Amino acid sequence: MVKVAIYPPNSLILADLIERKGHAPLALQKQIRQKIKDPEIDSPPMNITEEDPINGLKYAAIEVPSGVRGRMSIIGPLIDAAEAAIIVDGAPFGFGCVGCARTNELSIFCLRKKDIPVLEVVYPDDEDGTVLMVNQIMEFLDSLPGGGGDMEGDNDVLGEQIGTKGGK
Repeated sequence: MVKVAIYPPNSLILADLIERKGHAPLALQKQIRQKIKDPEIDSPPMNITEEDPINGLKYAAIEVPSGVRGRMSIIGPLIDAAEAAIIVDGAPFGFGCVGCARTNELSIFCLRKKDIPVLEVVYPDDEDGTVLMVNQIMEFLDSLPGGGGDMEGDNDVLGEQIGTKGGK
């Protein structure tokens, strides 16, 4: 099982595909959940801990806007833990969005410079492109150590057994 960073980091679609192939998605939702369950935070998710700005400095200089440092204090540890990454370029806001262009640029830069397998795909604009993108992601996940399997067997994206299409 490989820890796979995803970008956009809150894409439920990517996280689901990664889990189906037996890997661990490094998704923003799990980091946020830890933050809001922390008893040190008075009114989550608006407050931060004293360590958050300091942790953000590991990834962004003091001159960088505070919002970027704050976001990087959450996203940065995901990047550090990543053993592989999937980056979807040009995705619309509904696919998963951080809401900050500078954080996006910095996060993608950090993933690219890290010495890990990285798959970069462009967000599709039609059904054929969608099938191609999902197949590229599945092949990438299969190529990672410990990957390659749905729990119920090898199914294609639509959930049909491979080799049984057309009633055979």
